Amino acid sequence: MNELKALESMGLALPTPAYLMGALLFGLVGYIAYRRGRKMAQPVLTWSGVALMLYPYAVSQTWVLWAVGAGLSAWVYAKWNP
Repeated sequence: MNELKALESMGLALPTPAYLMGALLFGLVGYIAYRRGRKMAQPVLTWSGVALMLYPYAVSQTWVLWAVGAGLSAWVYAKWNP
């Protein structure tokens, strides 16, 4: 427990369960979109899938993760069937 307090004093904190679930969910949706985009030769869907898989590494707030993930997922849904 002292290690956790030491990390928090340095400004490091563990992500919330909602953040972890969102990162996992959007990463999975991104992987599915990436695979479909590669299989169907749709670069828009492929790169949208890559964006969904990688953006959680650049976002630190949970509400931003969910907002951007919902937007990108809606984009993938719109581009799923050309």
